[in-house]
Amino acid sequence: MSRKSKPPIALYSALADTTRCRILEILKLAPTPVHVLAEAFSISRPAISRHLRVLKTAGLVAEVKKGRENVYAFRPAKLEPAKAWLESIRAADLEPAAEPESAPDPVPAAPKPAKTVKKKPAAKPEKPASEAPPAPAPQAPAASQMGFDF
Repeated sequence: MSRKSKPPIALYSALADTTRCRILEILKLAPTPVHVLAEAFSISRPAISRHLRVLKTAGLVAEVKKGRENVYAFRPAKLEPAKAWLESIRAADLEPAAEPESAPDPVPAAPKPAKTVKKKPAAKPEKPASEAPPAPAPQAPAASQMGFDF
């Protein structure tokens, strides 16, 4: 992979969530304020705002302040790096593999080692029923990871 075909991880991370993908589907129709977006989901408005922040960080949405509202708009041009990277991967898959002019002779596979049979240990003699198993040793109380005992 060349330096120019670096995968756009931020875009793919932003698109890896179904809620964020649904937000983009809504925003592709028209720029929309946060409260209208929140009505389309069964999650809280702050949760929608967090999803929008991820999309904004990835460059997929733009935020415009109109009065007291924040209106978000989809920026489809920002998907181009992801499309170009995927296309470069797909194109590499379609190209026939270049064969070297003189292919070396194939190396024969190493022989597999012989299987060894493991012997089962001899059965232990059973203890008489009159012997009781030893009592478990008392254990110290487990300490909390934070150093507090609640």
